[in-house]
Amino acid sequence: MTFKKLVLGLLSFVAVFTLVACSSSNSKNLQDDIKEKKKLVVAVSPDYAPFEFKALVNGKDTVVGADIDLAKAIAKELGVKLELSSMSFDNVLSSLKTGKADIAISGLSYTKERAQAYDFSEAYYKTENAILIKKSDLNKYTMISSFNNKTKVAVQKGTIEEGLAKNQLKQSNITSLTSMGEAVNELKSGQVDAIDLEKPVAEGYVSQNNDLVLAKVALKTGEGDAKAVALPKDSGQLVKTVNKVIKKLKKEDKYKQFISDAVKLTGQQVD
Repeated sequence: MTFKKLVLGLLSFVAVFTLVACSSSNSKNLQDDIKEKKKLVVAVSPDYAPFEFKALVNGKDTVVGADIDLAKAIAKELGVKLELSSMSFDNVLSSLKTGKADIAISGLSYTKERAQAYDFSEAYYKTENAILIKKSDLNKYTMISSFNNKTKVAVQKGTIEEGLAKNQLKQSNITSLTSMGEAVNELKSGQVDAIDLEKPVAEGYVSQNNDLVLAKVALKTGEGDAKAVALPKDSGQLVKTVNKVIKKLKKEDKYKQFISDAVKLTGQQVD
């Protein structure tokens, strides 16, 4: 009996040791793999100015934005080239599971639900909510109750703002769209009455469209008001490296400068 217990105990120890070793190995491998291939692949959805969007730079369509500058800083820290993988926002996180991207930087917010499937860095930016409307409707939407059951509000599918709108604008008709550009087109054409989005993004569209303004009211933010880098689960050392870059940028107040630089390019934005 004692011998059996001893054998079972040894087998249990070996199993636990193997799992820990594998976990440790996996956590190191992602960063090692990135360095070996000398390339960091970052998933982005380039329709969310000033975080990530396409603009004409030196006559070429180029993906630019504050998040792109952050991605460049991470690639530089790793000593590798940066490759941007553009896709729709609702595919950004899943690309980490399929191996299409190493990390995702796309105006993403940390949530407890997402953290069950992915690793997240420290927050690199805290933002505010805004509601984008036509300038002619500025005095129509002055409080949350102004958004009644006849109001159509557009949001980008899969974003924190989609959840905020559904929870706080329960009387309104919420329309979830694939891209923010599509939402703006529907607002301008009268198919929707408003768009719920992040303030820096809304300000970018206001700067490009003199018939649009920010409503005098906005939704309350909570868990998802901070932006973070998403990584595959158990990324280990890579999370530490990303956090190191974020801490340095925070100390130097660089990300706000990234946003300011990106806003200047919104006038050259292309679809």
